[in-house]
Amino acid sequence: MTRWGILGLGRIAHKFATDLLTLPDAELYAVASTSAERAADFAAQYNVPHHYGRYQDLLTCEGLDVVYIATPHVGHHAHTLLCLNGGLPVLCEKPFAMNARQVQEMVQTARTKQIFLMEALWSRFMPSVVKALDLIEAGTIGKVLGIRADFGFQAPFLPDKRGFNKDLGGGSLLDIGIYPLFLSYLLLGKPQTIKASVTMSPTGVDEQCGMVLTYAGNQMAVLNSSFVTKTRTHAFIYGETGNIYIHGRWHESQGVTLEPHEGDEQVFLYERTTWGYDYEAQHVMQCLREGRTESPLWTLDDSINLIELLDAVRQEVGLWYNEDDLDNTLTH
Repeated sequence: MTRWGILGLGRIAHKFATDLLTLPDAELYAVASTSAERAADFAAQYNVPHHYGRYQDLLTCEGLDVVYIATPHVGHHAHTLLCLNGGLPVLCEKPFAMNARQVQEMVQTARTKQIFLMEALWSRFMPSVVKALDLIEAGTIGKVLGIRADFGFQAPFLPDKRGFNKDLGGGSLLDIGIYPLFLSYLLLGKPQTIKASVTMSPTGVDEQCGMVLTYAGNQMAVLNSSFVTKTRTHAFIYGETGNIYIHGRWHESQGVTLEPHEGDEQVFLYERTTWGYDYEAQHVMQCLREGRTESPLWTLDDSINLIELLDAVRQEVGLWYNEDDLDNTLTH
C-alpha cells in the first residue's frame, strides 16, 4: 500500500483524489492546504485520516510515501523543494516550475538527495498516447514528418483567478500550450527553430499562442493553445506511409486511429471510468516499489528539456513573469 499526500486542494486535487480511490494499492493518507477549514472539508469528503492547514505541517505526518503537489504554477518550485528537503518523494503538477532555472534546482536537489521526483504530465501515461508512440516505434507510418496539435477552450476572463492572473503564472501557454509542445517533444525531440506568436490579455499574459517548430530531419510541428475559443483539441501525426489521429480531447483521449496510406484504418479504443490520473499514479507507485528516483518514461531530463522549450517560446514572444528576474536565460 502506497500512502499518498496531496499539497494544494484545488479542482485538480479533487480529480486526482477521486482517481486515487480507485487503486487498491493506494491510500490517500494526508492533505494540506493554506486553509484548515478547506483541508478538513477535503479530508472528510475523501475519508483522509490526516489534514493540515499549513503546507509545511504535511512534513510532520509519519508514514507518507509520496506527495502530489497541486498548487498553482508559481508554487511548484518552493513546494517541491519543501517536500524534497523534508525527505518526501514528489509528483508535481505541470508545468514543473516557472522556468528552467527553477526546474534545474528541483532536479539537482532530488538527484543529490536521491529522492524520487517526477513531473505530473499525465498525458504521457494515457493508453492512447502510449499506443500512438508504440505504433510509431513499430514503423507503421514510417518516418514522422509533421505534427499538428491544439488545445483550446473559452475561459471566463477572471483577472484574479489563476488562468489570467500573471502573479499566479496565468496564460494559455503554461497551462495548456504545454500539452502540444510536450507531444512534439515526445515524438521529435528538441527542434532546430521555434517561431511563435501570441495575443495578449489585459492582464499581460497570453490568451492565445501559436507555435511552429522545425527539426533537423525536415520535420515540422504546428501547435496552438487558446483561452478565447474552443478548439477541437485533436492531434494528428503525419508520416511517410500513413497518419495517426489521436481522438479529441487528445491529451486525455480514449481512442487512436491508424490511417495507412494503403490499406484499412484501424481504431484502438481505451474506455475508462476515471479522469485518467490513475495511470500516472500507478506509474509513480511502480517506480517507488522498484526503488527508482526518477521515471524511465518521463525523465527529469525530459522535464528540463520541456521547460527549456517553454522558456524559448516565451522569449520569442516577450512573455515574462516575476520569477524570471533571477533567471540567466530569461531577462527583461
